Amino acid sequence: MTNHSAGMGFFLVALSDTRELQVLHGFLFLLIYLVTLMGNLLIIVLITLDQCLHTPMYFFLKNLAVFDACLISITLPKVILNSLSHRNTISFSGCILQVLLVIHFAGSELFLLTAMSYDRYVAICHPLHYDVIMNRRVCVSMTATSWFLGSVFGVLYSASTFSLSFCGSRKVPQFFCDVPSLLKISCSKSHVTIDISEAIGVMYALFSLLSIGFSYICIFNTVLRMPSLQGCSKAFSTCTPHLIVVTTFIVTGTIAYLKPVPDSPHLVDFLVSVFYSVLPASLNPIIYSLRNKEIKAAVRRFLWKLSHYTFYGEKQ
Repeated sequence: MTNHSAGMGFFLVALSDTRELQVLHGFLFLLIYLVTLMGNLLIIVLITLDQCLHTPMYFFLKNLAVFDACLISITLPKVILNSLSHRNTISFSGCILQVLLVIHFAGSELFLLTAMSYDRYVAICHPLHYDVIMNRRVCVSMTATSWFLGSVFGVLYSASTFSLSFCGSRKVPQFFCDVPSLLKISCSKSHVTIDISEAIGVMYALFSLLSIGFSYICIFNTVLRMPSLQGCSKAFSTCTPHLIVVTTFIVTGTIAYLKPVPDSPHLVDFLVSVFYSVLPASLNPIIYSLRNKEIKAAVRRFLWKLSHYTFYGEKQ
């Protein structure tokens, strides 16, 4: 790594040139961040405290909420701080950390979504063997594997990206550090290491996508053969939230890495960036809350217990 690269930080693109609009954007992102964080934390707390939700599906959902809360906490706080303080800088180490953690949690989430599709496959296609196949050891192993694979890709992508030289413009055409934007401003002619990293990442994504697709082909084949309309409806209702989450995650991730990086970002480019960096983590709590009767029931039990303890606590 050359001295030009490590000596200084980077300039991020401001969401607006007007100070008043920067403050407005800052408060808007702050609202989105707090709502998203509270939604994911609520899911984590509910699943942890409610014994009725101590099943493999909700174990994976709790970890998904952890990944989403961490993923949105890597980029948005810096955007909010820069907007409210009218700054647009990030240190070199801060940029490395953003790339490392974004890739880590995105890679972990992809494997976790694959594990969740397998969980639904076993629950619907092999219900009698579900408790044996999806035991606690298997669930913990799958979750640990997702953390491990995320770490591998995080280190691989950040190391290969920051082995490049940044001797020209240090203005990242994005409001946070990501690999495509950093490649755009790099002055290195050879990108062999990052090309290898991306090839491995594409194979990993394809493996996950094919696994999810195979699981749902088997699920739909089983569901369509069910004699009971009620059983068919229940099976579809348990799969719909996961399908929406997977689709949102894959579509936004594809947009992130296939969209050409512009020299000078316009409003549409900002909207697309917000779409893929904020939408998945924001939507997941809403999707699982609105479509899931068990989560709704857990919320009611939690609120009842909270009001019960508050009432009797005040009396004492």
